[in-house]
Amino acid sequence: MHLRIGTRRSRLALAQAEEVRARLRERGIEAELVPMLTSGDRGARADLSKAGLKGLFVAEIVRALQAGEVDLAVHSAKDLPSEDPEGVVVAAVPPRAPAFDVLVTRDGELPEGGTIGTSSLRRRALLRSATPYREPRARFADLRGNVDTRLRKLADGEVDGLVLAAAGLLRLGLWPGGPAGVRPDVAIHADIRLEAEGRPHARRVPIVPAPGQGCLAVQARADDARAREAAAALDDPASRDALAAERAVVRALGGGCALPLGANARREPDGRLFLEAIVATPEGDRTAAADARGEEPGAVAAEVVARLRERGAGEILAHARGEG
Repeated sequence: MHLRIGTRRSRLALAQAEEVRARLRERGIEAELVPMLTSGDRGARADLSKAGLKGLFVAEIVRALQAGEVDLAVHSAKDLPSEDPEGVVVAAVPPRAPAFDVLVTRDGELPEGGTIGTSSLRRRALLRSATPYREPRARFADLRGNVDTRLRKLADGEVDGLVLAAAGLLRLGLWPGGPAGVRPDVAIHADIRLEAEGRPHARRVPIVPAPGQGCLAVQARADDARAREAAAALDDPASRDALAAERAVVRALGGGCALPLGANARREPDGRLFLEAIVATPEGDRTAAADARGEEPGAVAAEVVARLRERGAGEILAHARGEG
């Protein structure tokens, strides 16, 4: 069997797709990568896209999958819209990498009043709600680009800190020891050096990650039994359930990466699924958080959403959307 895997062209996206190809090869299935340039890579504006910010990085790849130009598509799950496109399914969610964010600095410390570069409303809002990063102790600057670009801007002094996903750093080999050297259930402590230009350091930051962060989503056409069967061998049930719960929260609240919404789920040792979620105003002056435990992802998500709404999540998200 030979499969074609659609992927973005960025170094991180290629590393993610290569991870999937390697897992397939272990099972005797050969695959080739088909790199593609997306609207997001070309700098298209989310406010002019019908698919929104998430769609900018997946739409062209999904269209190629639907057209039969590729057999599988690999995405960062946090880039996926909460609803699957017509005729496309998530055929596999491989074992999840660490889901949390890290604050990366040049020397292990963020100076008083230092500037943190991030384009994420979620990261900015939740950091603003946390005492150590509340303005004027820290300032924020909109910073876009891939991981390499952001690290270069940090090294050049354009900002004093970055907030990045630990999973991306691991997959790029920028964490000491690489992905095999870090267990997903071990917290990253302060002042662990990253092997990257400018000698940046990283510490875990107190914010709930984006829905799907750390997960890979392997898509296939719903009617392609051959590709779906091949991908299914890569599926990790615990990671799939966690992603399903987080996407259910996004669907129910109408949020996403363009809004200050965090959600993170995991299977606990007793087998129950734990889900936590939080929404915040862009200014970080008001938040609503909730968590729940249960067996089935949809039920746990519904319980969390109900609690969030009781605590004012609807009003908070309306404010974030500029509706009042």
